[in-house]
Amino acid sequence: MTNSPEASTPDSEPTATEPAATEPAATEPSAPGGTPADPTVAEPPATEPTAAEGAETSALDEGTFSRILEPRSAGRLPIGDGTWHQLARQYVWVQLISSGILFLLVLGAALAIWLIVGVGWVWIPAGIVLVILAITLAVTPRQARAYGYQLREDDLVFRKGILWQRVVAVPYGRMQLVDITHGPLDRGFGIAQLKLVTAAATTGVAIPGIRQDAAEQLRDTLIAVAETRRTGL
Repeated sequence: MTNSPEASTPDSEPTATEPAATEPAATEPSAPGGTPADPTVAEPPATEPTAAEGAETSALDEGTFSRILEPRSAGRLPIGDGTWHQLARQYVWVQLISSGILFLLVLGAALAIWLIVGVGWVWIPAGIVLVILAITLAVTPRQARAYGYQLREDDLVFRKGILWQRVVAVPYGRMQLVDITHGPLDRGFGIAQLKLVTAAATTGVAIPGIRQDAAEQLRDTLIAVAETRRTGL
């Protein structure tokens, strides 16, 4: 008995294999050099930090107030964007102690003149001075928090004042002298005053109440930036 091949019946149809559905491969964007770039990692553009931004370190903000207090009036000068550095907290104590000593001296002198000489009208000028000193003592903590300075790309901006506000922008290229001064009371609290001298006397800026190490760092930074931005007077 011989094995015969299986005969194909007319009812049987060949089964067509369906091709697998394939999605078009996503083309990766290529970098300018021809190498494919990873779409999941976006590299920010490389920017070189300016010399002024190098001074904005934690040393300028150690022991300072947290933020600048603005006047409440609608017509106040806006603070603007950027990082503002403030004065050291010890500045308030220095001002309170110095104004308090002056208050006691004026009061003692008026009492001595009144008791020894018997001049009663001495209380008129002494009273005016004492009232001014008392107001100064009261507003000193609020006034100290209105000071601030900002290091921008081309200039230093300084602001101060509550009732009489002042905002000064000093270009780095116009600086001629950076001076640091501090008296005995300032040295006792570890603060100093940094003064910027320019060709125009009206644009000079004196920043009080800066910590001594921060003042020295800021001085060196401003001198280095001023040399690179030097312009004709």
